[in-house]
Amino acid sequence: GIILFFVYMLVKFFRCKFGKCDIKWEKMINVIDTNSINTVSQLIQLSVAPVFLLAGVAGLLNVFTGRLSRIIDKVDKLDKHEDENQNLFKDEKTILKMTQRRKFLTMRMRNTNLAILFATSTGLLISLVIVTMFLSAIFEFKDSIFIATLFIFAMISLIISLLLFLREIFYTTSFIRTKQSYVP
Repeated sequence: GIILFFVYMLVKFFRCKFGKCDIKWEKMINVIDTNSINTVSQLIQLSVAPVFLLAGVAGLLNVFTGRLSRIIDKVDKLDKHEDENQNLFKDEKTILKMTQRRKFLTMRMRNTNLAILFATSTGLLISLVIVTMFLSAIFEFKDSIFIATLFIFAMISLIISLLLFLREIFYTTSFIRTKQSYVP
């Protein structure tokens, strides 16, 4: 769409250059005044804080995916341990421990996946805040309530993500405190 627009404008320009002009260029080109430059610079200043927030959310997502990959590695290790030692898993106590461990790891995976979902939602909402700020300046609509609502939802999503991360840490530390025997 943008390429076609530029091609169209080039054709119009060259037609005007050779005397077949049907456009008043003075009316098409808006002179950039200092107020519009100030508005753009203020928008860039206002968008810096959400951009830093996006960087923080990206760091959180890195931590969350690292934890998720370690949990998946533990499930793989548990599967490998079960396959290699099937003859040892005939007593009920060992089978129960393996089943509990698998349920525990599955619960941690579910929790971490939810934390990733809410952190990603936070990033998406913050990105929408930045885009809406610029679009509101370009198209001159004032919808600060919409921008504030997006930001509030982003903060709620971030809070939920951090609470889920705290729960993940609680699960891990409670398992370490109650661990009685070795099961991978």
